[in-house]
Parts: sequence; structure tokens; C-alpha cells
Amino acid sequence: MGKSTSLSPFYLYLILIILSQVSSFLAADDSVYGSFFHCLTNHTNSSDQTSNIVFAQTNSSFSSVLRSYIRNARFNTTSTPKPLIIVTPLQESHVQGTVICAKTIGIQMKIRSGGHDYEGISYISDEPFIILDMFNLRKITVDVQNEVAVIQAGATLGEVYYSIWEKSKVHGFPAGVCPTVGVGGHLSGGGYGNMLRKHGLSVDHVIDAQIVDVNGRLLDKESMGEDLFWAIRGGGGASFGVIVSYTVKLVPVPETVTVFRVGKTLEENATDLVLQWQQVAPHTDDRLFMRLLLQPVTSKVKKGQKTVRASVVALFLGGADEVVTILEKEFPLLGLKKETCIESSWIESVIWWGDFDNGTRPNALLDRNYSAKFLKRKSDYVQNPISRDGLEGIWKKMIELGKTGFVFNPYGGKMWEIPADTTPFPHRAGNLFKIQYSVNWDDPSAEATKNFTTQASSLYSYMTPFVSKNPRSSYLNYRDLDIGINDFAKNSYEQGEVYGAKYFNSNFDRLVKIKTAVDPENFFRNEQSIPVSPRLQSAAENLLQSSLFQKLVLSLTCLLAFLNNAMLYS
Repeated sequence: MGKSTSLSPFYLYLILIILSQVSSFLAADDSVYGSFFHCLTNHTNSSDQTSNIVFAQTNSSFSSVLRSYIRNARFNTTSTPKPLIIVTPLQESHVQGTVICAKTIGIQMKIRSGGHDYEGISYISDEPFIILDMFNLRKITVDVQNEVAVIQAGATLGEVYYSIWEKSKVHGFPAGVCPTVGVGGHLSGGGYGNMLRKHGLSVDHVIDAQIVDVNGRLLDKESMGEDLFWAIRGGGGASFGVIVSYTVKLVPVPETVTVFRVGKTLEENATDLVLQWQQVAPHTDDRLFMRLLLQPVTSKVKKGQKTVRASVVALFLGGADEVVTILEKEFPLLGLKKETCIESSWIESVIWWGDFDNGTRPNALLDRNYSAKFLKRKSDYVQNPISRDGLEGIWKKMIELGKTGFVFNPYGGKMWEIPADTTPFPHRAGNLFKIQYSVNWDDPSAEATKNFTTQASSLYSYMTPFVSKNPRSSYLNYRDLDIGINDFAKNSYEQGEVYGAKYFNSNFDRLVKIKTAVDPENFFRNEQSIPVSPRLQSAAENLLQSSLFQKLVLSLTCLLAFLNNAMLYS
């Protein structure tokens, strides 16, 4: 018998390394673009239309398209990894074709709807990748008679609120206060705003959806099935497919609502205020949402020293007289007076919460321009009130660090009525309030970034005794890569379980089962996506999911495209 022609592991490894290097060279030579463009044209049947939605790095508009929806300046530097291609679909078939073609050529695909992911994982990656940028798919259809809206994933929350207001002055939708946040990411991660105590999360009002799955099929609630529909209402849509649209039920809002802001420093008994806030904010009338901002500031009493300012920022779904009466009884330390309150329509309260100037017209909510800041965010959940001694220690730590602050968001009301497994978002009954750690800065240097991210981590570490345990829970939409990253190699399930248990608690295992069923080869993945079941992670599947294998497939695709072009012009 002749000798075996199989290659030794050494030569296989050498070929992989060589082809990986060839990949880098050929990618720079636009071969990935050529292969992808050809594939997408075949799926859309229009090369003219394809050329208008596909941007290679050599395209003069590439940088502006990429930067338009970068919302964290930390990821807008020359050293930030850039996509090889950006696709900006105009219709559902473009999304379907992009999924099919990215999968065919073996390249990672990131999905961006508004760009507000705090860690930028919708538009950066350490391996070759493309961006599917959904900003053109922003259609909103409001049906007031049936109290329903169909919202495409690329719409912003500001556009949603404006579209509802155009049709009705007594309807709204419970979602975030930042108007430039994209619907696709916000809702797929849960979504909350200043009506959550009355109406719960955004996903609690989702009644249908459209998603493009790993096979390029456009599915609705009925065709995707109960499990997948459950998963994309709080489990992070980008783990399972591309969310194209959500259909939501609108909620009633009164003709008159009330907003107010009251602030006190430590010298003005802010500690007592915060102690009482913990007793009142999660338990009061569910029409009242009182956010608490805590920030180290320069003292006006003790020159040259820092103090902590506590600010209560609120929305009440009713009139000023009523909320003043409620809080005179329940929260006397706040000292709320009617002259501090602003009565307005619901849409005017949206503008107020969005930090627009007084008198700003509702069409300002349509403005997508956003000045990206350098920032870091983290999250926690508090299940027992923090004592006076605990608060005083926290103030000292905040003043020592100098800049990192807190946002306390009270739960209660509707949030305590919905079971933890109704949606993947599990943080319901038992949680008094959610904490967001927040620090912004202007200095673009690496030293500043290290300093402020370390500040946030130090405060997070200090808070360990005061927050939830086993697991220490986090909110998916306050993305934080410090709590775990997945490289999708041999131990991808174990890596995913670290952050997955924090984000989803006991719902994580169901999400893994659904992921394994709908995307067994883990095409839809990012640094914190849902992993497939460990039972599927044989050696072959580990290879399929490894970045080295992805580079090999990409290399072979590029090589074929290169040889094809060479033959055409020879």
C-alpha cells in the first residue's frame, strides 16, 4: 500500500498560520469586499443598490458612516479595530442577504442599531468583521385605535416618542430617557425608563417581532416559535439573529404629568435624605418614579474640599398638587414644594428628561446628532437598604476617588408583580433599586482612560457588601466587559456562565438551550453573547467556533476571489 497523504498536525498548523497572514494581505486588497459584494448582489438582484449600501474601508464615506453611531469616544481612536465592510440595509432582504453572505464567507458580523452599547461591542472586534448597521431601517407605524406601534430596529427612542405624540396626546411607551438610543438594542436587552414602576419594562409590552435567523429567514412571532420570541425580549437579540422590528402595545398617559428635581449636599443632610429615599422610592405610589443621582462635587461650604450631592429627579403621572401631598406625608425630608414642580404634557416631560433647553419643541427628539463622550458604566442591584454607616463609608470612597458617581433607579410597583422568568430579564421582586456606576471624562489619553475605569472598578469593589450576591447581578444594557468575556474556544460555556448568570440569573440555562437550537454553530456571537450548550462542543465544533478557523475560511474565500480576479484580467 502507498504512504498516507494526510498532513501532519505541524503542517496543518503551518498552513493555518500562512493562510491567516494571506487573509490580512488579501483583505487589504479588497478581496473580502469583492466576495461579499458579489454574494450580496446575487441575493438582492441589483448591483446598483448593493453599491449604495456596502462600504469598504477604501470608500470615502466609510469613516463618517462608522463614526456616526459611535457613542463612546473610547472606541473612536486610530487604534480601535475597524470593520472590513459596513452594510447599511434599506429593506429586509438586505439584512437577509448580509447574514447569508457573511456566513458564507466565514466572517464575523456585528449588529448596530443605535451604537449606545457602553463597551462598543456592536461595532468593534478583535477578529476580522463586518458591521450590519441598521440605522436606515427606522420606520415607525402607530395605530392609536388598537394602541399598537410597529417599530423597526434602527429607529431611536426619540423618534418613537415623537411618532406616538403625533398621533395621540394620551399615549406613550415605557422606555429610556436618552432619545438617541436605538430600539433594536434597547428592547432586546429589556429596556426601562421613568415609567417602569407603573408599566414595567419595554419588553413587557412587546407583542410581536421580526427577526432574521442564521439561515436568512425572516420570522415573526408565530414562525419563530415561543422560545425564540421569549429569548429576544431581554436576552439580547444579537445572540440569536438580527432584530428587524418590534410590535409593541402603547400605554396610557395622563394629559398632565409632573416633573421635578431637588438636590442636597452632605452639609444639607443628604445622608438622611438618601436613607429616607430608600424607604420611600420603591414603595410609594407606582405612578411616581424618583431617580436618585449621587455625585462627588466641590463643596460650597468647605472651600477646597469635596462633598457629595444627592439629587432626586422625578416623573409623576399626575398633577403637582397630588404628588406634593403624597411626598409631604411619605418623604418629608425631600421638602418638595409646588413651586419646584413643573406640570407638562407627557411629551414635554420626555424633552425635560432628555436635558433639552426649556421651550424646546418635540421635533428635537428626531435629532440623531450625539456628542460622544469618554465613559465607563457598571451596574448592581440592591436588595436591602444601605445603613447610615454604610452610606457614610460610600461617601468617603466617592470623595477619595473624585469623579465616579451613582444613579439609583427604584423598583417596586409593576416590577415586583411580574415573575422573574416571564422574560429573560430576571431582576424583578426582591430588588429595591438598581445602581448604575457612571464616570465621564474629556482627556483622550490612555492614562486618563486607565485612571477613570480604575476609579469605577474600585467603587464597584467597595460596594460588594451592599449589593446582590450569588450571583452579583448586572443589567445587560449597562454592558460591562469587566464581569467576563467569551473567546468561544474550549471553555466557552463556562466563560459565558460567568457573565450570563449575572445578567440573567436562573434564566441563563434556558437561553443557552434556545441558542443551541437556533444557532448551533454560533454564528451570531460577540464578547458577551449566549454560548451554545457544552454538549455540542466537540472538537470539531470547537474548531468551527474558533477565531483561527474563521480566519482560515476567510483566507480561503479571499484567495479564491483573488485567483478569480487574476484570471479575469490575465
